Amino acid sequence: MHRVVPHGQSFQEDYAGIFHFQFWQFGEWVDVVIDDRLPTRDGELLFVHSAEQNEFWSALLEKAYAKLNGSYEALSGGSTTEGFEDFTGGVAEMYELRTAPRNLYTIIRKALERGSLLGCSIDITSAFDMEAVTFKKLVKGHAYSVTGVKEVSFRGRSERLIRIRNPWGQVEWTGAWSDSSSEWDSIDPEERDGMVQMEDGEFWMAFSEFLRQFSRLEICNLSPDALQDDQQKKWEATTFSGSWRRGSTAGGCRNHPATFWINPQFKITLREEDDDPDDDEVACTFLCALMQKDRRRFRRQGQDMHTIGYAVYEVPEEYRGTHQVHLRKDFFLTHSSCARSETFINLREVSSRQRLPPGEYIIVPSTFEPSKEADFVLRVFTEKHAESEELDNPITADLEDEEEISEDDVDENFKNMFRQLAGEDMEISVFELRTILNRVLSKHRDLKTDGFSMDSCRGMVNLLDKDGSGRLGLLEFQRMWNKIRKWLGIFRNYDLDQSGTMSSYEMRLALDSAGFQINNRIHQAIVSRYADGEAVDFDNFISCLVRLEAMIRSFQALQKDGMMEMNKADWLFLTMSG
Repeated sequence: MHRVVPHGQSFQEDYAGIFHFQFWQFGEWVDVVIDDRLPTRDGELLFVHSAEQNEFWSALLEKAYAKLNGSYEALSGGSTTEGFEDFTGGVAEMYELRTAPRNLYTIIRKALERGSLLGCSIDITSAFDMEAVTFKKLVKGHAYSVTGVKEVSFRGRSERLIRIRNPWGQVEWTGAWSDSSSEWDSIDPEERDGMVQMEDGEFWMAFSEFLRQFSRLEICNLSPDALQDDQQKKWEATTFSGSWRRGSTAGGCRNHPATFWINPQFKITLREEDDDPDDDEVACTFLCALMQKDRRRFRRQGQDMHTIGYAVYEVPEEYRGTHQVHLRKDFFLTHSSCARSETFINLREVSSRQRLPPGEYIIVPSTFEPSKEADFVLRVFTEKHAESEELDNPITADLEDEEEISEDDVDENFKNMFRQLAGEDMEISVFELRTILNRVLSKHRDLKTDGFSMDSCRGMVNLLDKDGSGRLGLLEFQRMWNKIRKWLGIFRNYDLDQSGTMSSYEMRLALDSAGFQINNRIHQAIVSRYADGEAVDFDNFISCLVRLEAMIRSFQALQKDGMMEMNKADWLFLTMSG
């Protein structure tokens, strides 16, 4: 409460007409400042209000929450879990009790030990059911709290009980284990002491009865920073921020094997098994929660939640213990997931609890369809300490040494062509290079291109112009010609559908083949600069390779111990001539 509604604010002391509140948003606590003008109609507050005429904190809090999300309208609709998380920073999970996991009692016990918030409810089948009271005094469509569990000795056997609270403070369960039921007479008085408090809204029931009577359980597992009591056990929490971008990191789900591998990948290493004496299985429990960011803000543009989910893969033996290995297409074609989100769904967050043997695992979050853009937060809560990292390739370039050739190595027909094109000065200018390349391109009708631009040709000249003349001599032109022929072969190899263009996904593999290993960030920049939509034509492919090679060679020439130092003049020369 004090985190969300900070202390020391009132209408009396230091009152300035403003108030501030804090909400958890996508991995951090955000401070929101508002003025105290509230929307009213006919002198009455329009939205949240108190029965007390002079109590306004809840209405002010709602205004701050509306500001955070863009408008009051943006607050319409949603789920309990969104509220759970925005007001606590926790990770929420939901269980349908008719299909409850066999270890749900243990899950609830551990959640309570960790200070989690637990709520349960009974589904309604129609509007007439809303807050209808059953014959054993349970209220349909009503939010109850789960406040405790306990195993007691009952008639020579162990009985699992669960304690539930009705926030109304009255209307309690009247079945078995209710406050005045006969079952308590068979319990040892010392064990019963303090368990039963008459008519306080809190009651016990058998866990098996709980599963029959209630429909749904929601648990909000709190992050370590929300728990102040040193007696409580705490989750280990890890948060990753990432994004899906069309053409570079938005690969869609596993139904799209050609692109699934380009999604962001995160590794988690589980080393210590759970402390659970009732379970012989050697396993590590973790909660995985994938949340898409800021989708409510885009409602005004007609956008809504994407359909999202995730898959978990065991790291293959050859990659265990390694860092910065972004697994490729072939891996996902030959390996199946060992865990995944229960479904892909268009909620703000998808979360589920997983149990896996100790080991290294890759989590791949994705949208259901490829090319859907969004920012996201991936959170992993583990019972024991776990190591984690985002996987991405190191930037490397396997560049061949510049080939040493003399005029004697140049084919005579090539020399004759060069003489005709270069003219009397025997050097090719940027303009002449453009004319030559576009003339050659016109003969390759299988290649889609709108021709080389002056900027592209200028980059080629700068890559190989050793004497700074801004022109290419015979040997320099021969080297350039050899590179283009080599890159043309790579382009054709990776234009898998023979469309004459290369998809942005195919391009990443083609760059690998050309000797350039890049990370997601660089690939994203390349796609935004050289792709038209998600297609890269031949001239842009060549231009990209030329620029990559030129910039890497410049870095290698100027670097010292993996770092590059240059003054302003050097930097301007490099950027203006590139």
